[in-house]
Amino acid sequence: MGLTIFILVLFAGIFSTIFGIPGTAIILIDVILYAFMTGFERIGFKILFILVIISILAEAIDFAFGMAGAARFGVSKQKIWIAVFGSFAGAIVMTPVLFGLGTIIGIFLGGFGGILIVVIIRQSMLKPALRADYRAILGGVAGTLIKGFCTITMTIISLSNIYS
Repeated sequence: MGLTIFILVLFAGIFSTIFGIPGTAIILIDVILYAFMTGFERIGFKILFILVIISILAEAIDFAFGMAGAARFGVSKQKIWIAVFGSFAGAIVMTPVLFGLGTIIGIFLGGFGGILIVVIIRQSMLKPALRADYRAILGGVAGTLIKGFCTITMTIISLSNIYS
């Protein structure tokens, strides 16, 4: 039963990456708990160290790609802060509506909407505003894809050590 829950949490970590939740941290905590519960029999400190490094690198790369994509495609620091504020506001507004899923939807819609409104107000044109948002999202998607690859790698490393 415990192994089944462990594996389900590993896959939840992979799946959560899609929604911007740090899946690498979920997987890392799950593996640490498993190692502790089994007396570090199958998963030792060396594997845990490797997973910590992968987790830190994945989060750093995701953040860097998101910021680089936003900066490269004309999104200023002010727009990034507006997106953060919009995401926070969207999460607050949408959480009571759809609970956990509403929070995730609110984060995306609030951030996108915040940047879109500011760009429309400043430029008074919809097409450049949508183009700026689209390009900023591309940077975030690239970071999420790399982080997703890292979560899959962490899962494969963990399961291969348990089943070897």
